[in-house]
Amino acid sequence: MEEPIGVTEAAQVAQVVQVVQVPQQRGETPLDAAARYAEVRHWDVFPGTWLDVVGGAERCSCGDTGCASPGAHPTRPDWAGQATGSAAAARRMWSQRPSSSVLLPTGRSFDALDVPESAGFLALARMDRMGLGLGPVTRTPDRRMLFFVLPGGAAKAPGLVRGLGWDADSLDMVGRGEGHYVAAPPTRVGGRGAVQWARRPTPTNRWLPDAEELISPLAYACARETADARTRLS
Repeated sequence: MEEPIGVTEAAQVAQVVQVVQVPQQRGETPLDAAARYAEVRHWDVFPGTWLDVVGGAERCSCGDTGCASPGAHPTRPDWAGQATGSAAAARRMWSQRPSSSVLLPTGRSFDALDVPESAGFLALARMDRMGLGLGPVTRTPDRRMLFFVLPGGAAKAPGLVRGLGWDADSLDMVGRGEGHYVAAPPTRVGGRGAVQWARRPTPTNRWLPDAEELISPLAYACARETADARTRLS
């Protein structure tokens, strides 16, 4: 297990938070983003639900007033077969509904390790200090961070966490692999805000890390978040 956070690292966390809060990809439309992900990153993409304005309020196009992820979930159960890696096909699909969310199936080009935002910031500070090579990382409006890793990482993560001495079931770390998807920028989730890049896709992070490379700082950060939550409740 890793050592407790110190004053220097606390400053690094604050610096990471400040950097991540800078607005990114201003003005990019869902169509532009979907086509770019397919063409440049070779990621499969598919359009999800969108937000409609009803009575002055934004609601999910699915029609469910209690939708848990308004404007950011698949429109049909066979969404996996709808996904495409063709930029031209992506442009055609989003041209039909330009405001559709941009969803990426996991378990193909990448998996994702989904952690609380506070744990994600701490992990990012540690990873930067350790000089670890990162892939893209998203930050969602519901205060989560998703770290992109090589396919298969979601399935390996619980065993890797246990190997470090932590109880994988007690940590708020969710692996998203085959059969799952993630929302990508600039997708907006209801009135909560838009998905953003905490670490944007660049030529230098085209080669994704294995989950094993990131699991130690992620597990430590999630364990600390869990302990802090228990302290706040006591």
